[in-house]
Formats: sequence, C-alpha cells, structure tokens
Amino acid sequence: MTDQPVVPPRRRLTASKTPRAKGAARVPSASAQDRRLRMIESKRASILQAALELFSRFGLHGTSLDQVATQADVSKTNLLYYFGSKEELYTNVLRQLLEVWLQPLQAFSVEQDPVEAIRDYLRVKLELSRDHPAESRLFCMEIMQGAPLLLGELQQPLHDLVENKVAVIQAWIDAGKLAPIAPHHLIFSLWATTQHYADFRVQVEAVAGKTLEDPAFFEETLKSLQSLILDGVRPR
Repeated sequence: MTDQPVVPPRRRLTASKTPRAKGAARVPSASAQDRRLRMIESKRASILQAALELFSRFGLHGTSLDQVATQADVSKTNLLYYFGSKEELYTNVLRQLLEVWLQPLQAFSVEQDPVEAIRDYLRVKLELSRDHPAESRLFCMEIMQGAPLLLGELQQPLHDLVENKVAVIQAWIDAGKLAPIAPHHLIFSLWATTQHYADFRVQVEAVAGKTLEDPAFFEETLKSLQSLILDGVRPR
C-alpha cells in the first residue's frame, strides 16, 4: 500500500484576521470621531471667547488676528483653519452673542400671563447684563457704528423675531391683559433699561458705587425696573 502525502487542512481567515488591502485607509472608530469633534468645538469656542474679549475692548479695527491667536493659545495658522478672516471671526462672534441676547425674547407666547412673562424677562435680561457684559458692549459698539457687518442679521432674523413678539404683545393688549401701549416701544424699553447696566457699567459704578455683581444691588435694580415697567403696562 502506497502512503499518500498528508495535506494539512487550509486555515480559514476570520474577519478579524483578514489582511487589510495595501494602501487602504483606516476608518476611525465612532469614539475617535466624537473625540475629534469635541476637540474641534472646544478649540473653536476658545477662539470665539478670546475674540469676544478683545473685540469688545478694542473693536474690529483695533484687534489683530495675532492678538486673538495669542489670547486663545493657538497659532495664527490654526485660527485661520477655523475662521478664514478677521471679518468672518467678528461676524461669528456677533451672531453668537445675538443668539444669546435674543433667546429670552423667544419665550414670549400668547398663552402666558403677560405681567409674569415681562417680570421674568426683566430678570433674565438683567442676569445677562451681569454675566455677559462683554457681549452687550460689543453689540452696542457695532450698532453705534451703523452695524456694517450685522445689518443683514438685524434686517432679517431680528426683525422677524421682533415682529412675531409684537403680535404676541398686541394679542395681550387686545385681550385686556395689558394697557394699550405701542408694542415696539415696550420691547425697546426692556432692552434699554436692562442693557444699560452692562453698556454703561463704569458709569453706574461711578455714580452708585456698585455693579450688578453685588447681589443686593442686583435685587434692588431688578425690583426697581419691574416696578417701573410693570406699573406702566398693567391694565388701567
């Protein structure tokens, strides 16, 4: 009997051991992608915060990209990866602060009690003036210069939001829940009285010797504004 050569069985290649084609790109894991996105958002937020601090003090033309990069602890090249120019960075800062500043107004709805809604709005806006004075000052600076880079935002999203809330206020008036006042001027007064404490912080401190960071002065200011505004809008 002739011995036959023994042929060893062929091993199967499992999916985990299948060799990767030469030159094929490695697909990053979901966790690696999440980490990268978080890193990008964190870096972007740092640049925007640094830009806000500098723009609110020195304006667009008094601030350089080198200053922002140094403040944000990134290279200028890295900064330009996220924002293509100083004007683009400035516009992004303005859009971000406008979104924060207008968010409380978006809550106004016909179903609310108007006195409670306005009372709460005054508190939130005064808190924004206390906690985000740089945003308020920068917005004020842009408006005083004619809003050259923000005019489009003012003419479209801001205008549409205000008109929507004017309709809400008018509905409150028509229902006899508020005195017959001009809705636009109510909104302007709410903005002016609350943002004054951020835009003219130095003046307030020079005259009163205090700022909104003093808890007692904050509550005194809030109660005074609520009394002034609400006594003027309650139904006669």
